[in-house]
Formats: sequence, structure tokens, C-alpha cells
Amino acid sequence: MKKILLAFLFCIAAFAVRAQVPVDTTNKTDIDTSGQKDLIDIGRSLFRFTPRKNHKEKKQIYFSFLPISSSVPGGSKALVTSTTAGFYLGPRKTTYISSVTFAPYFNLKGRYGLPIHSSIWLTDNSYNIQGDTRFLVYPQYTWGLGGGQPEGNKLLVNYDYIRFYQSLLKRITPYLYAGVGYNMDYFININTIPATPLSNFTNYQYGTAQGVNSFSSAITFNALYDTRENSFNPLPGAFANIIYRNNTKLLGSDNNSRSLYIDLRKYISVSNSGLKNQFAFWAYYWTTLSTGTPYLMLPSIGNDPYQRSGRGIEQNRYRGEALAYFETEYRRDITRNGLLGFVLFANINSASQANSHRFAYLNPAGGTGLRIKFNKKSNTNICIDYGISNGFSDINLALGEAF
Repeated sequence: MKKILLAFLFCIAAFAVRAQVPVDTTNKTDIDTSGQKDLIDIGRSLFRFTPRKNHKEKKQIYFSFLPISSSVPGGSKALVTSTTAGFYLGPRKTTYISSVTFAPYFNLKGRYGLPIHSSIWLTDNSYNIQGDTRFLVYPQYTWGLGGGQPEGNKLLVNYDYIRFYQSLLKRITPYLYAGVGYNMDYFININTIPATPLSNFTNYQYGTAQGVNSFSSAITFNALYDTRENSFNPLPGAFANIIYRNNTKLLGSDNNSRSLYIDLRKYISVSNSGLKNQFAFWAYYWTTLSTGTPYLMLPSIGNDPYQRSGRGIEQNRYRGEALAYFETEYRRDITRNGLLGFVLFANINSASQANSHRFAYLNPAGGTGLRIKFNKKSNTNICIDYGISNGFSDINLALGEAF
């Protein structure tokens, strides 16, 4: 099973690279939004608001905002506010749109989180600066390692969490970047409810002692290939990201450990009618390369860098020392002005069995979703997705496409 999944992922990688013909970004033209409509246009017409002409539009920041009430891990409802900002730091014909996403949540039972993601493209795409900062008071359920566990066989793990990730990548050739980064993860006062020792429940020794802290500090080596131009709503193109992480005691880590994350995506338009008619493909392989990785940092569904994988599956439902994932989505406009659209998606994952890199179970999910254009300038959608898997279903609201 492991060899089959690995072979499949690398076939996807080869497809993504071969199918993309490099294009000189200096010849790129601005996206034409004439005839397009978004919620901002509707708001202006309802309130009869006419904005002043802005002769410095190229320096504008395009905001999108979505307040929602949603369940949080461990139970109860929380107010979640998601804000995205898109802006250009160079000429639009030669510079991708930069993005910052801020999605804080809180409730009245002491649960809150302050996550910020950013991808900054400097002038002419000369550098890409990536950031991921989080401060969370955050419980999560765990079902142990691998697949095959019953839905009810879960344990609530409670902790505070601080994350600080930053990386700097320099353009090597058009679309290809390489660089280094620093990753820090600090889990504070890890405990379980009820007080069942996490080490006994998971049969895993690293980062599972009751009431302890877990600290990991690492240098990362990063490679990126990106032709998407807009991460909020990717146009036809390809994306590949490789992150090698080396946690070391020299930087304060509790243990020395190494891991590898390979992320591959491809976007294909199948019509030139003016309506979006697109297929999107996503595959990633995330694996430890040594012993010593803390339990809460092991590969798990829904804990990819942007926490978008596994729609229709509970976050952390599957965890292992290695995780393979594949998703495909069909995206289509409903209205010619781009205001409304829909998607159909399906995904499948497999987490390795306890204390091994052996795959034994495949875990599928699927669903559909509605798209409402919030901001046509940044091409940002409100995404309302319904996903379902064996014994579980959920509704997910977000700004920007899942991938």
C-alpha cells in the first residue's frame, strides 16, 4: 500500500511539472473585471454609495471579511471572524498578489485563537516571504495513530499553543524559488480530559506525558514552484512546495527529529466560454524521517500548513508518522458575472499505522459547495462547503478556495 501511494504521488508530481509550460510574467495582463459583480457592488447599489475615483488603485488593499459562528474542537460554539487582505507590492504585470489572512475565534468558555498567515511577493516576484503565526488556547480530539479506530474511541487533549514560522525564498528562475526558514512550535501544559495518560492511549512516547510542555525549534529548507498568480482563487497553473524540517536540540528542541512535506497542485481550465469551468487537483505527502517528533506535531488530517485538507473529515481524525492525501475539485460559475458558483469535491487520505510507516486504511470523503464573490478585485470568494465521510458530516465556511 505504501509503495502504491508513493508512486501515485510522484506521478502527480511529474504531471504537474510537465503540463505547465513556462510563460514570461512580464507579458502578463491584468485580470479584466468588467462585467463582473461581487458583494461589494451589491452593497453599493443597495446603499447608493458611489466611491471617489482613486488614481492610485495599484496601491489599494483589497479586503474581504466573514463573521461566522462555528463549532470548535472540544465542543461548544465560537465566533469566528475571517479577514483576508490582498495587495500588490510591485507592477501587476510582473508581481503576484500578496495575501494576509487573519482568522481569530473566541467563545465564552475560555477557547480562543489568533492565527495569521501571510504570503508576501516583493517587486517582480524577486522574493517570497511566508509567515504563519498562531496563539491558541485549543483543545483537540485524538483517535490515536493510524486508521481503523471506531469514531467513539477518542480522547480530548487540552493545551495552549504558540507557533512562529517564517521563511524567505529567492527566485532562482521564473516560477522557481528556494530558501530557508525558522519554525517554532510550543505546546504548553498538555493534558487530557478525562485524565487518561496520552502515552497509554496512543502508545507513543514523544510529547505525550501528562501536564508537560513540548518545544520544537527548527531550521527549514524550502523549494517552491508557483505559476498561480493568485492564491485566493488560483487560475490555471501549477504549484509545488517542498519543506524539509530539522528540529535540533542546538536550537532548544526537546528532541532531534526530521520531517518532510511535499505539496503538489494543478489547475486546468476546460472551457473558454468566459464562465469558470475548471478542475483542480491536490496531493501531499507528509512524513517523519526520524524518531523524536512530538505527538501533536505528527502528520494529521486537517493540519497541513493552511489547515484546509480533509473537508468532510474531523480535524485530527487520522494521524500517523506519515500521511498521504489526494483531493480533486470541479469548479464552475453559475452566473456569467461571476457572482455565484459551485464546486464538487472528493478527497482520500491514509495515515500510517502506530509506530510505523505502513499504510493499511483508505479514508474517503466528498461534498459540494456554493461560491459567492466577495471581492472581484482580489477574486476572493465566500466558500460554503458541505462535506461527508463515514459517520461524520460538517459545513465549512471560509474565505478563498480550499486550495
